[in-house]
Amino acid sequence: MSQRHRNQDLAPVPRADVRAHAHNERHRVNSELHLWEEAVRHGVEPLDVEEPGPNWKPVHHHDATQSDKGRRAPLKHWKTKDWKRRTAMRRQRAAAWSLLG
Repeated sequence: MSQRHRNQDLAPVPRADVRAHAHNERHRVNSELHLWEEAVRHGVEPLDVEEPGPNWKPVHHHDATQSDKGRRAPLKHWKTKDWKRRTAMRRQRAAAWSLLG
């Protein structure tokens, strides 16, 4: 894909660092869920215990340009699986109607 819109001043974070951070975040959430489950098991009301949530997300989730592109591109009919077959079926249906009428 074209690289012309990427900012050349910022170097991307090494993939190993991103994966390590994601691993640490998953571990933290799972540990907090375990503590939550233990608290509920020992008599604390489930609504009284705060449920853990993600504190970190990869950088692309915070990218401002992605929110501008929120809408999907229109569907290109020639990229669908059966567009030729559907066209042929429409032609056959039109021919059948013309024979009837």
